[in-house]
Amino acid sequence: MHMPATQSSSEIAYNGPMKILVIEDDREAADYLQKAFTEAGHTAHVAGDGETGFALADSGDYDVMVVDRMLPRRDGLSVIAGLRSRGNTTPVLILSALGEVDDRVTGLRAGGDDYLTKPYAFSELLARVEVLNRRASAREAETLYRVGDLELDRLSHSVRRAAREITLQPREFRLLEYLMRHAGQVVTRTMLLENVWDYHFDPQTNVIDVHVSRLRGKIEKGFDKPILHTVRGAGYMLKSG
Repeated sequence: MHMPATQSSSEIAYNGPMKILVIEDDREAADYLQKAFTEAGHTAHVAGDGETGFALADSGDYDVMVVDRMLPRRDGLSVIAGLRSRGNTTPVLILSALGEVDDRVTGLRAGGDDYLTKPYAFSELLARVEVLNRRASAREAETLYRVGDLELDRLSHSVRRAAREITLQPREFRLLEYLMRHAGQVVTRTMLLENVWDYHFDPQTNVIDVHVSRLRGKIEKGFDKPILHTVRGAGYMLKSG
């Protein structure tokens, strides 16, 4: 087992709270990372094998993932490649005891965004995770989103489809913006509750169904092709064609 060098994470500055997924089968190392990230002001979830990690990453909304390369049930590179094939663009830092140039190249080509060799100092790992999050946040700072002939402008707070202006209520606008940011991906009820309604629990109401139905009526009425799809048993997906 390669444990990171000890350093008080409370001494390390960070950019803001992140939601991090750690996929690591070494329980002691995983517990250390979860504790260290928590002390640095972040939320860290842990998966102990590749299959569990893939399921969490595929259904959750994480800012960054830290993935061990050698995992039981499904290896780390397979997890990353599988997520990328499903359109998941969450930044990934690969942890590995394999530190040769060819190993790093293989990891990056599999879809990893950064590669850190064990043993490592937590201060370096945290700095690398922060950089990955900043890059992703910069991409998310785009002001104009397009999906097919549907366009949302965050600056003017306007929505158009095929040049026709669509008037949305504030919550509908937030809902559409979130769906457009995740176009082509299944967006679950939990993701919408946490990111559009700021609920961190399920209030057991039909608030999402009502708003999605209302939004669908506004962006699809008068158009031949549906763009907001219900994925049975999973959630919703915004995609053209």
